[in-house]
Amino acid sequence: MKVLVANLGSTSFKYRLFDMESEQQLARGGIDRIGQDADSNCVVEIGGKSAEIQQRIPDHAAAVQICLDQLTDPEGGCLGSVDEVAAIGFKAVFAGKLSGVRRVDNNLLETMEALADVAPAHNPPYARAMRQLQQAFPAIPLVAALETGFHDTIPEKYRTYSAPYEWKEQYEVQRWGFHGASHRYIGTRMAQLLGRDDLKVISCHLGGSSSLCAVSGGRSQSTTMGMTPQSGLPQNNRVGDFDPFALRLVKRLTGKDYDTLLDELSSQSGLYGLSGVSPDLRDIEEAAAGGNERAELAINVYTADIKRYIGQYLAVLNGADAIVFTGGIGENSTRVRADVCADMDYAGILLDAEKNESATGEVKISRDDSRVEIWTVPTNEEIVVARQTVEVVSA
Repeated sequence: MKVLVANLGSTSFKYRLFDMESEQQLARGGIDRIGQDADSNCVVEIGGKSAEIQQRIPDHAAAVQICLDQLTDPEGGCLGSVDEVAAIGFKAVFAGKLSGVRRVDNNLLETMEALADVAPAHNPPYARAMRQLQQAFPAIPLVAALETGFHDTIPEKYRTYSAPYEWKEQYEVQRWGFHGASHRYIGTRMAQLLGRDDLKVISCHLGGSSSLCAVSGGRSQSTTMGMTPQSGLPQNNRVGDFDPFALRLVKRLTGKDYDTLLDELSSQSGLYGLSGVSPDLRDIEEAAAGGNERAELAINVYTADIKRYIGQYLAVLNGADAIVFTGGIGENSTRVRADVCADMDYAGILLDAEKNESATGEVKISRDDSRVEIWTVPTNEEIVVARQTVEVVSA
């Protein structure tokens, strides 16, 4: 069975093609500038060889068609025909109680569209693209793996806000959590690496969008993102945790309405808003090294929040066997890892500075006398979605 896993943005389409009999990645690629008044870069990599074309791509259905054309190209493709694609799996974000993994149908799409306020950067482009693909490729099953599904195991005491209970009952207001595929992969992979299925792991998915998850025996117990992906840690340009009552003061002082202020919190805040430099941590670290005080503050706020949540999750899990850094920042920022793990010796968390500096790929970076192992592990959300897609279409 061959499964195409799609990762959609409002103007982008990235994908990987897997042969699920061996879980071998057959191809990967991406298309940018979809629906824009410019040529898109349509890139595909098969067997270590890359090919690229530029052309105007009007919508996501056209992007998928270009992708399939590249994959079935007689010269360099890896598929004999489109019929070999058994399903397309999506790392979808939010559909409320329609969590878990499910075939894409009208009920799911209408729910995602109705809940666009929760994930405004994710739900609209996914729902729109899924509708386009339903029409363009009716014979290919579409499967949505909702990011919230991994967190269905979180106990109610960690999921429930102390808001009026009717909000939870009637409006599904609770801590849903996100980045489920990544945290699921880290829990599964650490069990393989350490040869145990009872591990207590604190998974740190750090990137443009960041969250932590307390994982026990491969099951989510608590996570930093709540009702929306705007909560928890500071994000690249999203605020993270914030006192909503401060909005009343800012509204009065600025004359801006609540929608405008919420847009600022979700697009001009986080690392970008604090630093005034960039939403990209690499730029911020460079500016901080050059003496930019706001950039330095942004890094310190970010790492302090990560450390704070690690402390919480040591309490939730009653200790930890491993702390794992993944995602673009988690895998690549030696400073973030060092700052987060500094002064944590009380909890038996001891980072090896030399290992941290040279870390690449799957590697342990804790000292030999550290009671808690510290790792960097590249995540693989796509293979998780591919496995879940196979389960649905094989049922």
